[in-house]
Amino acid sequence: MSDAEKSGFVARMIGPKKRWRAYRARVAELPGNYRTAVEAVEQYLMHFVPNDGDSNVLMFEDLADLFEQAAADGTPVRGIVGDDPAEFVDTFARNYSEGGYVPARARKQLTADIGRAAG
Repeated sequence: MSDAEKSGFVARMIGPKKRWRAYRARVAELPGNYRTAVEAVEQYLMHFVPNDGDSNVLMFEDLADLFEQAAADGTPVRGIVGDDPAEFVDTFARNYSEGGYVPARARKQLTADIGRAAG
């Protein structure tokens, strides 16, 4: 795969690198359990097919906004994602794309990771 193809693939998956790096820096600043939850959601969201890089990076920026606000308000992780994190993330992602196939093991992994983040 050429560098042009790689950059095109990366741009379609995560959007402009500068915005992606800014998003990752915001996530790194979150308290531990919120950061763990965001990273689990992020991993799960990678199974969805983005419409374009800008829509995809906007989705992740909004995710960071949501968890930053929840951390500031003291909202627990379960207060954000509820009892079914996969349903929460599926609904969240539908606002940004048509979505994609998510394997059952990814759903189980998300549920386990959120359970660990929620304590």
